[in-house]
Amino acid sequence: MKAGDIQTALKKASLERLVEYTQVLVQPAISLKATPVKDAQAEAKLKVAISKLGGVPDLPAGQKWPMWKDAPQSFVGQIRLEETAPYDTNHRLPQQGMLWFFYDSRQETYGENPQDAGGWSVFYSSDIQQLQPAKVPEALAEQARFKTSTISFASTLMMAQQPQLEIAGLAWNNDDQAKYDAVYARFMSKASTTQPHHQMLGYPETLQDDMRLQCQMMTNGITDIDDPRVAELTKSANEWQLLLQVDSDERIGMNWPGAGMLYYWIKLADLQAQKFDSTWLVAQSE
Repeated sequence: MKAGDIQTALKKASLERLVEYTQVLVQPAISLKATPVKDAQAEAKLKVAISKLGGVPDLPAGQKWPMWKDAPQSFVGQIRLEETAPYDTNHRLPQQGMLWFFYDSRQETYGENPQDAGGWSVFYSSDIQQLQPAKVPEALAEQARFKTSTISFASTLMMAQQPQLEIAGLAWNNDDQAKYDAVYARFMSKASTTQPHHQMLGYPETLQDDMRLQCQMMTNGITDIDDPRVAELTKSANEWQLLLQVDSDERIGMNWPGAGMLYYWIKLADLQAQKFDSTWLVAQSE
């Protein structure tokens, strides 16, 4: 997919006025291809501190396994940032170090209530020279432990699903959205494939509503969309950036609620400041 091809398609769809906003509507992302490890023998040969989904994390000395409501969280994955750097077109991520992702092992945290904070964990270390495989807590339920997948990375482009959320003051109606949906489907056709869609950065593959206002509301302690404070919060909702999208992946036992996806979000300023304890998670289902 190339930006020029999208521009041509927008013109053919009578959406010429969007062409000048192509750089806004099309954002670079990093796709993650997960390859399940075949067996215990192959897993034993894996090097420490590689990128992977599931399995056992390689943690710094002294790093405690995160808990939620007296239960260990599930280990979702670790991303070695030296491996993502060549594909991080906008240089959003640190160029070295490791990111770790965990999630509520009971899968009862959806990011739809401010009290959900703490139901997931993201942490970062720039020093990965002394990492060691962690000891998995005995209290972590077997179904909350995922099989190991190695990860390869590639650059990709992701289109926004709702242009009116990205372009201030855009005149937009249902007919416009229908035309745009057709263009979106043409270029985002991978959504119809059977491969899991794991991704970092860019626009997410949203299964329900746009999540950025939800992140903004929850982190400000607001649950009512009719709250008068929401209008002001909406103005800066687009400061939230997708950090990681993890799809359900039956090959390794990752079956999120409703065959859905996990989305880890972070404000761009916090990402730039490497404040990874300021994330918000949303779980969406099909």
